[in-house]
Amino acid sequence: MYQTIVAAGEQAIGERDIDPVLDLEAEIGRLREELNAVILAHYYQDGEIQDLADFVGDSLDLSRRAAATDAEVIVFCGVRFMAEVAKILSPSKTVLLPDAEAGCSLEESCQPEPFRRFREQHPDHLALTYINCSAEVKALSDIIVTSSNAAAIIARIPEDRPILFAPDHHLGRYLMRQSGREMTLWPGTCIVHEQFSEREIVKLKVRYPEAKVAAHPECPDSILALADHIGSTRSILDFAITAEGRDFIIATEPGIIHQMKKRAPHKRFIPAPGAEGECACNICPFMALNTLEKLYLCMVNMAPRVEIAEPVRVAALKPLQRMLEMSLTVPTAAAAE
Repeated sequence: MYQTIVAAGEQAIGERDIDPVLDLEAEIGRLREELNAVILAHYYQDGEIQDLADFVGDSLDLSRRAAATDAEVIVFCGVRFMAEVAKILSPSKTVLLPDAEAGCSLEESCQPEPFRRFREQHPDHLALTYINCSAEVKALSDIIVTSSNAAAIIARIPEDRPILFAPDHHLGRYLMRQSGREMTLWPGTCIVHEQFSEREIVKLKVRYPEAKVAAHPECPDSILALADHIGSTRSILDFAITAEGRDFIIATEPGIIHQMKKRAPHKRFIPAPGAEGECACNICPFMALNTLEKLYLCMVNMAPRVEIAEPVRVAALKPLQRMLEMSLTVPTAAAAE
């Protein structure tokens, strides 16, 4: 696979080199000023990272915010494809990722060469690709979409034009039902949303009979069938904050609950469990790789750093721009994966 992450050099300091009495939050603040940096945190990050960030949101909105600032350095506390989008949109800026291994199961499920062959097998199809993919897969795509703008974009594609949708087949099936359009789906899934248990959610609904269920469309159909609201990460946040009721079962990565508690402390937000009930399988293992220590170190070492070859970046920018052009409204924080 095409590599976009430049690791720290031999002279870089590691976690063992951090003074245990160092005030990490203060040092991160100092480095932010020194580097003229902006710190972005996805909703799925740990709460202490969210609280330190300049902006908290979904991946595309964060990248667009970064492009609009005068910061010279973007520190993206999220996963690799998100940092890549920031670099695609802001090529002159330095983009840092706290942990080089912070990938995405959807990205991993759709590698560039198999995706290229998939396209070649369907030469008359338009490739509609979810933003949760690598820069190289974006470069092979026609239009990038998010979970909140995909239905509107599909509605603007001529009905006689066949569509390929990758990489999440749960989201693809949901969009097929919403749009009434048949699409040829890539068989990828998100390891977090795939793990939610219908049985365990039903047990929660018995325990909290007034609870409303909010689910991300990356969830399997059996989970979506239980949901009172289906939407993108930001859409789920808005629903949980504004909807009537006290109890909400949240079927997406539980990092979002940190923002829910801050904005609606009078409500109770219950993370949807996995098949084992008390397992931690509802936590994204890739998002969890980023820590306060790694955030500090990436700013000290100026690495891991995202670098994208210009031909790939330019090719990947085109389907992102087409997404923005085809969106019925200017994308906001809701218009992200």
